Order: sequence, then structure tokens, then C-alpha cells
Amino acid sequence: MSRVGFGYDVHAFGDNLPLVLGGVNIPFPKGLQGHSDADVLTHALIDALLGAAALGDIGTHFPDTDPEYRNISSLILLATTWEKLAARGFDIINVDSTVVLQEPEIAHFIPEMRQNIANALQIDLSQVSVKATTTERLGFAGRGEGVAAYAVAMVSPV
Repeated sequence: MSRVGFGYDVHAFGDNLPLVLGGVNIPFPKGLQGHSDADVLTHALIDALLGAAALGDIGTHFPDTDPEYRNISSLILLATTWEKLAARGFDIINVDSTVVLQEPEIAHFIPEMRQNIANALQIDLSQVSVKATTTERLGFAGRGEGVAAYAVAMVSPV
């Protein structure tokens, strides 16, 4: 029986920080604030995968109070999440995600994001979808205050 999980994450912009999305450093004068690298895309995917396997959420497995995860690449956390699912007998069918931000334009970085995610999850590139959208200048993302990401994942028992 296949199972679906949903993930959502949001981080505020801050000065003098890198902007990392899907493991890609995006050239931009602001980056996202967070305990790890604040990669909202990868965080949403982690929550979707954990949700599909009924294993809790990212904060349960990688708490922001643990110094081990300070400034860690979220791709490492994603790969660790895959290991947790595999240990419980799950395969990933596919993941789909949407990054919500007004700027910068990230369309030309999406192929690299998809490849990073596929590599971390040890799945084929065809199983990974990443999209981006603006909010037409509405809300916190539209005002350029931060970035959000939504993700769904489908898994099945081996």
C-alpha cells in the first residue's frame, strides 16, 4: 500500500547569509536564517518523507537545539532521512515540491536542485520534481521577507 506525506517549511531572509535551496547556493544578497543551512526546500521534503512513513517531523529527528546540526547541509539530513525510511522497509516512489519566493529567479537552478535531491535520496532523477512560483507580491514571500516550500512524497513498503 502506497503512502503519501506532506511537508511545509518557511524561513526568513537575513543579511550576510547564503541562500541555499535544494543544496544549491543561489547568488543573492540575502540568505535564509536557521539553525542548519535553512534550506526550506530540503526541509519540506524531509517532513513529507517522514510524514509518509509516520515517523514524526524534522524537529523530532534533527532538533535545532542540537549543536550537531548547526550549519549542517540539509542534503545530509535528507540522506539520513532516506536511511531512516529504508531501515523501516520503505521505498520512495516520487517527491514533488514547490518553492515560493518573489525573488531571486531560480528556474535555471532547478535541474541542479533535482539532481542533488535525487542523489541524496538514491532515486532516479525522474522521481524528483521541483517547481517555483511567486505570490504576485502578496504575503511575506511577495514582500521579500522570506521563502516557503511545500512538498509531497509517496513511499511504499518494499
